[in-house]
Amino acid sequence: MNFMSDSTNTSGRSGASSIDELVAFQAAARPEAVALSHGSHLLSYKELEERAGVLAGALRGLGVGAGAVAGVCAPRSPAMIIGALAIMKAGGAYLPLDPLNPAARLAALAEDAQISVLVAAQGHENKIPQNGRPTLILDEGGRMISAPACAAAPAEAAPKKLAYVIYTSGSTGDPNGVEITHENLLNLVSWHQQAFQVTPADRASQIASVGFDAAVWEVWPYLAAGSRVHIPEEQVIRDPELLRNWLVAEGVTLSFIPTPMAELLLGLPWPAQTALRLMLIGADTLRRYPPPGLPFQLINNYGPTECTVVATSGRVPPDGAGPGLPPIGTPIAQTRVYILDESGRPAPAGAEGELYIGGAGVARGYRNRPDLTARRFVPDPFSAQPGGRLFKTGDVARLLPDGQLAFVRRMDDQIKVRGFRVEPHEIAAVLNRHPRVLQSVVVARQAAAGDKHLVGYVVPAPEGPPTPGELRDFLRARLPDYMVPEIFVQLAGLPLSTNGKIDRLKLPAPGEANTLRDQAFTAPRTELEKTVAGLLGGLLGVERVDVAGNFFVLGGHSLLGAQLIARVRSVFGVEMSLRVLFEAPTVAELSAEIERLLALKREGAHQNKVRGGPALAAPAGVGH
Repeated sequence: MNFMSDSTNTSGRSGASSIDELVAFQAAARPEAVALSHGSHLLSYKELEERAGVLAGALRGLGVGAGAVAGVCAPRSPAMIIGALAIMKAGGAYLPLDPLNPAARLAALAEDAQISVLVAAQGHENKIPQNGRPTLILDEGGRMISAPACAAAPAEAAPKKLAYVIYTSGSTGDPNGVEITHENLLNLVSWHQQAFQVTPADRASQIASVGFDAAVWEVWPYLAAGSRVHIPEEQVIRDPELLRNWLVAEGVTLSFIPTPMAELLLGLPWPAQTALRLMLIGADTLRRYPPPGLPFQLINNYGPTECTVVATSGRVPPDGAGPGLPPIGTPIAQTRVYILDESGRPAPAGAEGELYIGGAGVARGYRNRPDLTARRFVPDPFSAQPGGRLFKTGDVARLLPDGQLAFVRRMDDQIKVRGFRVEPHEIAAVLNRHPRVLQSVVVARQAAAGDKHLVGYVVPAPEGPPTPGELRDFLRARLPDYMVPEIFVQLAGLPLSTNGKIDRLKLPAPGEANTLRDQAFTAPRTELEKTVAGLLGGLLGVERVDVAGNFFVLGGHSLLGAQLIARVRSVFGVEMSLRVLFEAPTVAELSAEIERLLALKREGAHQNKVRGGPALAAPAGVGH
């Protein structure tokens, strides 16, 4: 069978219809227990509930209730969490607005979501134009310090109500607001608490940016269980060693880390007595297995925003065998996963197909986008329940023999190089196994001739970068030649988006300063070599070419070779066979061969002149 189902019944505390009810239950049971820790500031469950209650009353007086969306503009802080909790307590849905984002983007999200009220941390209240909407201002600890006059009204509770609206990154177009209900969120929280055995003794971290749906996962499962949530300072989450030290010092037992940062943490030494027992990762493709000897387990998680943060989850064993990427686990509770072919039929076992997700985590849809909702949230033909829906992820996956899912790629990520289908993730997974590569990502860049070539971006290990030759030899021993990048660029770190994902748009173009070389760069020495280097660089999309630069190593092949021969003919006026290019593929060798042909041409012209024939001149600017 090619699809999987986990129908374990994991409902939350009996009678709870919303997350704020579960938090209130913990506040009543354990009022003096610490709920939030931020630097030297500790906030008890009693204080959390009281401050959220006061704010919720003000929000209800301003009309926030079922169907209303209120914005929260605050950095990672108690104010952010209290603002979100209060909005849910009032009966509305919260929209997280990260003040680190540009003001224009925040304004666009607020308008698109049609927020009725804004809750803002002090100092951030002017990041978004008011446009007549009231604003409630909180201090860093979540105390309300400014609010318009209002009269409180009772809240309504219903699991079908919206809990929050969160916007996708918008990397493929305009961002879209995803509507998540309390029913969706309760399923995530209940599964998480049972799967990872969360207790009041646990300490969790809140590291994800507030506009990223992973932040939802970092907060509500723990506050609903009576655990303590630790919030680091901004500079901590940007540095792997600082983050490791903070996790150890705070005694954090469960932590979500965006995958690119997690890969760096996995390469660091950890104290044997580390309290951390589970590192939960996600947000990007995991390209390496953890090394043995870590004091915690690594849990790989997958899930689109439209399916309430997590849809599949699984432990990643140390130094796992196998040629592919680490798997993304199996479906979480009340979640169904299908791998379908282009006709919408179940793909054969082990075959690739598009991943569809059904079950309790599937969102209501996109806010104010019924057209897009209809295209991406489709009827579930496999469900016995009327009205069942599947989310069409756009991700390609396959079912492994052990029942886990393997993520293959985004449907729009697959590229063709020299006519071959290439999966960049697969190349990066092998590249990361090189002992002197800490992280890598592989992309295809367009050459001037319209072809594509592979570029490997490498973050080297502390002992220093490998040479391109070493990397190519390593890859060629494990991959076909067409999957070996022609160019390797060294980076101090991979550029990340605010959500912790690799930002491929910010990867620099290969150039003299950042390209790894087998030897020191030698610039072209003669006018002829400069012209030949320019021809190669323009054809292959390389900014500067060494005199030892090899046409085929830099990404050339026979089709591009034919174009190069034509350009040599046009520029130098000499005829050269493609076979010569294979025998003399470097700038220096090709220039020498062109010089030889030009000399022969000049000699023939001289002899012809002696016999009275027309003289032929070499092109200006080349030759002696």
